[in-house]
Amino acid sequence: MEMIMEGVVWYVVFLFSVTLHEAAHAYAALRLGDPTAYEGGQVTLEPLPHIRREPLGMIGVPILSFVLSGWMLGWGSIPYNFEWALRHPRRAAWMSLAGPLANLFLVFVAVLVIHIGLALDWFTPPDFITFSRVTDAVGEGTPAAIATIISILFSQNLLLFIFNLLPFPPLDGSGIMPLIMEEEKARSYLLFISNPTFSFMGLFIAWSAFNPIYDLIHLVAINLLYPGVSYG
Repeated sequence: MEMIMEGVVWYVVFLFSVTLHEAAHAYAALRLGDPTAYEGGQVTLEPLPHIRREPLGMIGVPILSFVLSGWMLGWGSIPYNFEWALRHPRRAAWMSLAGPLANLFLVFVAVLVIHIGLALDWFTPPDFITFSRVTDAVGEGTPAAIATIISILFSQNLLLFIFNLLPFPPLDGSGIMPLIMEEEKARSYLLFISNPTFSFMGLFIAWSAFNPIYDLIHLVAINLLYPGVSYG
């Protein structure tokens, strides 16, 4: 029962985090000249439009990854005008970067809340860490529930930020590459990675590479969060 409740919290945080991620892509595209996602209803913090577009990535895969790994991984997507991206590859790259930056923002929100809690003696560094236990509450009931939610918010968005920066299509890291390319080379690059075969290969490679290293990334991040405490 406890694992089910924990899974529900993870899924709520996952939905919020991925919805913000995709809405950030859509809003950035709108501001940079491509209204496709806006017209498709993706500039929204309501999760249903994003679930309808990617039910596997928003429901099936996150639940399966939680059962297998103890954290949730999945994806959403937004429609965009590929011709616009070819005309403006750097704008398209900024659109790609907007999603991971939204997750990084939520990591900082979690860090801020944790440090405020530490200063007010609401939170304390845990005796041991898990993906769901980044901080402990000084008390039971509501404070403990808040500590769990903030812990999961930290872990989930750190995961989404790092994972999406991997430079494999269709992840955002591959879409960011035109920022360091000349425009003509960037256009050729976008045409090259648009092959759907690369998306399947990229997801497989990214998952295979990320799964064994996230524990280490999470551990390093927690030690940075609590400079005076050493977790191993």
